[in-house]
Amino acid sequence: MASLIQVGLSSILKKKLESLFFVWAMVRSSIPVEVKRMFTTFLRRMIPFLNPYHVIEIHEHHSEHTVRNKLYSLANAYLSDVCSHGANKLQAEVRSLSGRPFLTIAEEEEVVDTFQGAKLWWFASSCKPKYSTQSCNGEERFYRLTFHKKHRKLVEQEYLTHIFHEGREILARNRQRRLFTNISGGTGYSWTCVAFEHPATFDTLALDPAKKRDIIEDLMSFREGKEYYKKIGKAWKRGYLLYGQPGTGKSTMIAAIANFLEYDVYDLELTAIKNNMELKKIFLETSSKSVIVVEDIDCSLNLTGKRVIKNKKDKDEAEAAPAVTEGYDNANTVTLSGLLNSIDGLWSACEDEKIIIFTTNHVEKLDPALIRRGRMDMHIEMSYCTFEAFKVFARNYLGIETHDLFSTVEKLLLEVNVSPADVAEGLMSRSLRNADVDVCLANLVEVLNLAKEDMNK
Repeated sequence: MASLIQVGLSSILKKKLESLFFVWAMVRSSIPVEVKRMFTTFLRRMIPFLNPYHVIEIHEHHSEHTVRNKLYSLANAYLSDVCSHGANKLQAEVRSLSGRPFLTIAEEEEVVDTFQGAKLWWFASSCKPKYSTQSCNGEERFYRLTFHKKHRKLVEQEYLTHIFHEGREILARNRQRRLFTNISGGTGYSWTCVAFEHPATFDTLALDPAKKRDIIEDLMSFREGKEYYKKIGKAWKRGYLLYGQPGTGKSTMIAAIANFLEYDVYDLELTAIKNNMELKKIFLETSSKSVIVVEDIDCSLNLTGKRVIKNKKDKDEAEAAPAVTEGYDNANTVTLSGLLNSIDGLWSACEDEKIIIFTTNHVEKLDPALIRRGRMDMHIEMSYCTFEAFKVFARNYLGIETHDLFSTVEKLLLEVNVSPADVAEGLMSRSLRNADVDVCLANLVEVLNLAKEDMNK
């Protein structure tokens, strides 16, 4: 409707201007230069004055073409939830575990909204971006908001704020949590995602109960600590270092943390990033309420090389301190310095409410600067399976709290080092074919005895 109104006004205005220019062409030769200038200025001012509508465009990306415009995402959520019933053309996609279709406004479609008696028109469109990195499909999407100029103050001071808050609530209510990974390509860097549907929770996590309780309490304090972090002047983020032998449940712990907090997960692959600048940019693309993960960080990059020694003092310090990465000044590599600045420098405060997790099988190889308190605030050792962890497996896999073979299993677990993954496999390998509890536990005892024999050898 707004488009038709604008077309009608443009047609009327065009006829008026044609008449004015015709008269102007007849008399311009006899008019003094000063009068010509005054009349030209008058016409330029009258053209926008005759159009009673103002327009605001909300593009998918900011003007620097590297960061997604948060207001665009919020406006998209708001319009899809509140105004989509007035659209003739919609797009449907599945975003939730329930499979319920999510409707959004299609391109070249207009919807109408009202706010405090003001009528506002939203038009969805797209245009060619100025830079190819701005979007994956080569087009820049945007919304055009049209309103009467008498409502400009209302729109600027109240309506856009209303869109911001309502959009956030709608996204929080309907969001499908996602698992992201970064990929390299012609545009340099980008995130691709799938639905995050990992079933792990702290209830199913085989871990010492006391350690589990400490982690849960720490996560709850973080989630409720917005004002506290603001009060002490720190970015609202927290780091966790998960270390231990393979199969001890580090990845499962990450999934349990994400499910407990209801956060998205960003699985950061450092080897796919070319240099420190790209690393900073890709960190900027992560959202709040997210878990950023670097798995096997000791294998991701050369973060265990020697410091560049420039003088005797540096040499003495290097000999006294553990090793860190080489290549601080190499513009074509990601360095330890670049990684630290991204997770703990000024760039880290661009989005609040983030958990950063590093995992490693060899914590002794990592530089202390990378895992110091303040960066990795909580160090969590993922140990070999204990009897308490076994009882969690028995409850989850077999549905039992006690059994005659429990004492045998407890004794063997004190004698051998076996990962939780091995214990789970021992219980599950036959339980899938045979639900007999005795058979499953006997199979686990056999696995533990074999592990004991291998250890003795």
